[in-house]
Amino acid sequence: MKIVCISASNMAGSGGKSVSCRLCQRAAEILAKRGVSCEILDLRDVRLSPCTGCGQCFDSRRCCCDADFNALYDAIAGADALVLVSPHYAPIPARLCMLLEKMEEITFLHWWRDGAYRSELYGLPVGVISHGGGGEWALASYKAMVNDTIANALDTIQCRVVPFDGQWDTGLSLPVARVHEDDSIFPAQEYDWPAIETKLTQYMERILETL
Repeated sequence: MKIVCISASNMAGSGGKSVSCRLCQRAAEILAKRGVSCEILDLRDVRLSPCTGCGQCFDSRRCCCDADFNALYDAIAGADALVLVSPHYAPIPARLCMLLEKMEEITFLHWWRDGAYRSELYGLPVGVISHGGGGEWALASYKAMVNDTIANALDTIQCRVVPFDGQWDTGLSLPVARVHEDDSIFPAQEYDWPAIETKLTQYMERILETL
């Protein structure tokens, strides 16, 4: 059994301190304890390009001009489940948007010609984890802008979003514990990692239950 976990952050300067990457690593550790392999893919390491609607993917089911997208798509298609970890940007990071739009285009073109078409990702369980710079008060907006946006795209791609619970039906959203100023132009964000570990463990269990 194999799960692919994608870190969608664009923050080149954060290196290994990227919250999205750290969440992927924590998820991988949780899954490893359950004997499940997890491949982490960092979107900062790829050079994706926007979909131009050329239509050449109709025959190949791959992008004619984006080898990095094709490698990501192959990895996702070969997985038993997918986990997407996304910070709140405007509303989602650009590379994640490009990844989703190309997967959508491949699926939509075939579905338009054949309503019974099933994509390579049909029924693939997907966990969606969002986070941002706000506390508990901001989670509802992160759900609406990040989780729900990603879930709508995944629905077109014919994937199956795994809910966290009845309220959080499009995945999990995580708050910061404290925000303060330091020498950086960016706000310094502190997370309650033990609390996050508990929620991540619960969510990984829910994803595994779908397999």
